[in-house]
Amino acid sequence: MGIMERLGLRTEQRSIENPAVPVSAENFLQYFGIASTGLASVTTDSALTVPAVTAAVGFLSRTLAALPLHAFTNTRKGPVKATGKLQIVIHENPNERQDSFKFRQYFWQQVFTGGRGLAYIERVGGVVEAIYPMDPTRVTIRNVGRDVVYKFGGTDYASDEIIDVPFMLRPNGLQHYGPIMLASKAIQLSIAMNDYASGFFAGGGVPPLVLVGPMPANAEAMKRAMADVSLSVSAAKNASTPIFPIPVGYELKPVGFDPAKGQMTEARTFQIQEIARAFQIPPVFLQDLTGATFSNVEQQDLHLVKHLIGQWAAALEGEMNLKLFGRMNGGKYVEHNLDGLLRGDFLTRMNGLARSVQSGILTPNEARGLENRPQHLDPAADQLFMQGATMPIDALGAAQPANSGGPNGA
Repeated sequence: MGIMERLGLRTEQRSIENPAVPVSAENFLQYFGIASTGLASVTTDSALTVPAVTAAVGFLSRTLAALPLHAFTNTRKGPVKATGKLQIVIHENPNERQDSFKFRQYFWQQVFTGGRGLAYIERVGGVVEAIYPMDPTRVTIRNVGRDVVYKFGGTDYASDEIIDVPFMLRPNGLQHYGPIMLASKAIQLSIAMNDYASGFFAGGGVPPLVLVGPMPANAEAMKRAMADVSLSVSAAKNASTPIFPIPVGYELKPVGFDPAKGQMTEARTFQIQEIARAFQIPPVFLQDLTGATFSNVEQQDLHLVKHLIGQWAAALEGEMNLKLFGRMNGGKYVEHNLDGLLRGDFLTRMNGLARSVQSGILTPNEARGLENRPQHLDPAADQLFMQGATMPIDALGAAQPANSGGPNGA
């Protein structure tokens, strides 16, 4: 005979204390006033309490914001950096309240949390005056004819006024997926393990227990029995003694697995790797050095630039070029300088600049400019140089002295 029958209750009978809760096996804990143990839904705020998510969002947004971003104009002599207001808006201060780093950091934080970064382009007389960030949670996007319209603060904005970079678009091309939503199950599990570990150690390492004994007559009796046992456990913990009393006729038994037997440490490490997959970021950048060696960490660094940072940088460049300058942009464009990621590697940076100067790729002054050093006044610093041993093949014969005789010069 089941427990419901022993209590004289039908499976779907509802309790007098709470008629809204059916007295059935799946609602048994609720009947006795114990809350459901289901996992809470994941929000951006709760997801950011997971260290791996915070690390991923913070690392990606700061790295992309720190990349140098410039505006250029194509000329017959090659690209030339833009000057004036356009360069100020793109490279220095997009608006009167934010510098370029702060603006782009906020922009990318929205992409890597909710899944979309939005910004409004302010124009005066057709000239770009400023760029302002927008809160994506307050924007409604819809199709109007062949155009996409963004509604924000009660005002409609055309698509050419909005810089829009989604993490991943839904099939309708308007709505989007965000990394936190896509990885909600992995993040949910991480939160649950954090909560369990916190509760376990905060409770003095006492595992979840079940009280076994005569069934109380009602929910209040069950609560009193649980309260008595809880007080006994707390008293024993505070008194530093392993002995505590429990009500007569009852005994305590552990519920669930021992954290060590449940491989809790290994599971938490695996969740870091799962979250890294969701953001497509090498685990080493989430401080997971479990399988790291000197060589594979260096390869992960290259992977980061080629397969992640470079791709997101291209996404923002393409959107800005289209929205700022239009399809027929007249040779104007914006571009990140990915060499900015080498700022912390002095030796590699110097070797690269030296080889560029010696191979005729950069002039000495151009190399100095990349290091934010003043131009050298000698005119030779604006010329291209080439190693003397490197010559065109057809010039090698002309450089040899003419022979006056046979093969041996006789």
